[in-house]
Parts: sequence; C-alpha cells; structure tokens
Amino acid sequence: MRAAMVGLLVALCATVTPARAQEALSDAWWTGPMLAPSANTLPRGHVLVEPYLYDMMQYGSYDRGGKLTPAQHANDLGSFAYLIYGLTDRVSVGLIPILGYNTGGGAPSSSGIGFGDLGVLAQYRLTQYHLGSWVPITAIAVQETLPTGAYDNLGNNPNDGFGSGVSSTKVSFYMQTYAWMPNGRILRLRLNLSQSLSGRTNVNGASVYGTSTGFRGTAKPGGTTTLDAAGEYSITRNWVIASDLVYTYGGDTTVNGTSGFVDLGDSHSFAFAPALEYNWTANAGILFGVRFFPAGRNTSASITPAIAINMVR
Repeated sequence: MRAAMVGLLVALCATVTPARAQEALSDAWWTGPMLAPSANTLPRGHVLVEPYLYDMMQYGSYDRGGKLTPAQHANDLGSFAYLIYGLTDRVSVGLIPILGYNTGGGAPSSSGIGFGDLGVLAQYRLTQYHLGSWVPITAIAVQETLPTGAYDNLGNNPNDGFGSGVSSTKVSFYMQTYAWMPNGRILRLRLNLSQSLSGRTNVNGASVYGTSTGFRGTAKPGGTTTLDAAGEYSITRNWVIASDLVYTYGGDTTVNGTSGFVDLGDSHSFAFAPALEYNWTANAGILFGVRFFPAGRNTSASITPAIAINMVR
C-alpha cells in the first residue's frame, strides 16, 4: 500500500513540465487538504492561523488476532489550531493547542472542556519550487508534544482524559509539487512521511491506558510511523477539491505496574479524508472535510467531520 501511494505521486509529478505550465500558480488559491501539512514555510514576519473543529465518532476495532471487537458508540468533540510564524523565509515556528470534550463509550461525558497535549513545532524549508523546474518544495519539520493534558487519576470517568502523559518527538519530511491537467487546471500534490518516538510516564489510578483505580505503575506508548499522500484539484480559482490517503503504524504500547505487565499491542490503520475548499482570497479560505478510519488492528473505526478556517497575514 505504501509503495502504491509513492508510485502514484511519482507518476503524477512526472506531468510537471515547462510545456504544461500553462497558467501561473496565482490562478489557484488553497487552504490545504485536511491532514497533510504544507512543505512550504511562511515569509518572514507573516502569521498563519488555522483553527479546526471536529467530531470523531468511534465504533469497533480488530484485536491482534484479527477479531472484530464492537465498541460502544463514543463522540470525541474537539478543536485544535495551527499557530505558525515565519521566523525567516526558510524557518517557521509555531504551536498546536488542543481542546476536547468526550461523550459515550460506556462512561459519563467529560466533566468539562479539557486541554490536550500541546504541540511545539519548527520547520526548515530545504528547496523551493519554480515553474519549469522538476524540484519540488521540500522541508524537514520537528514537533515536540508536551504532556499538558490530563491522562491519569481520572476517578470513575475516563472521558476526562485528554492527554498521553508523555513527551514525544516527531520528525517529518514534507514534499509538495504541482501538475497541470489537460484542461489547464492545477493539481497540487503532497507526500509527507513522519516518525514519532515517545518517552515513559508514571501512571496512577484510572487512566487513558485502561488502568483502574488503585493502579500504580508506568506506561510507554510505541513509536508511530505515518505516510500521507494528498492531492488538491483547483476546479476554479476559488473552489478546490482535496483528499488525503494516510497509512499509520503504531508500535506496541506497554503498561507495567500493580496489575502486572500488559502489552497493548501494535496498531495498523488507513484513513481517507476527502474535503472541499472555498478560498475567498489568496490568503483566506474555509475547508469542509470528513476523515474515514475503517476498523484496523487495535484501531477503532471512526468517522470525523471537520471544518477549518485558514488565514495568513
């Protein structure tokens, strides 16, 4: 599957030739697809603000033996935002704050809106795209996730857990290029590869790791590998249809303590996220999208409608 995604992007990139550059890039405005961040950095002194609102509706998952385990219906309502600043033309820095409110899953709803873990990121652009060139935009990004969300001592309500309790580091390679279709419209393409590693945390009582009251021990989430291939087709200058195809592998998460040692297993999942963009200027637009996660190994099936506003100043 991963090879097919890479092959598809390479084949599409092969259509980018000087003869196909029939119109300037300004003839299409973009917000970006639902999931894949941009390889481009902001010009020095400019700011990007992109808040998201979403509702993740969860269902069942497959265990390590391949058995489908139904889950009680649950809704995770949330919001996060990209707050990015152009430190230099090649370097952007920013924050990703997260808010959440959970319902269902056999537990009471969250006691209130809670803060999730906070993301801090830096991105360095390696290359820039120019019309007539084969060189795409490429960048390296590093994101540190700080454990600011509640994750243990949850009492009788696991829906009050919004964080992981661990610091994690994600290193990503981003690529973005453009293709011109036979009708002259532009197709923007992204391919992003990310790897994250997490530390270990102490866990007390009921937690997001499935422990219960009285538990004392530690938990260590497994590393996560993500491959995201995304495309955006400019129907007109203002209207764009977009889609992400994502593969995610999560390593074994382990919990060790008063209940013994538990290996929660690894996880595999695929996601498909179609979206519609409307951009009223080159620097402002809105996105409506839906992310579909079929049930995967140790991954709940979910449907997540989302809306986002993208603003650059």
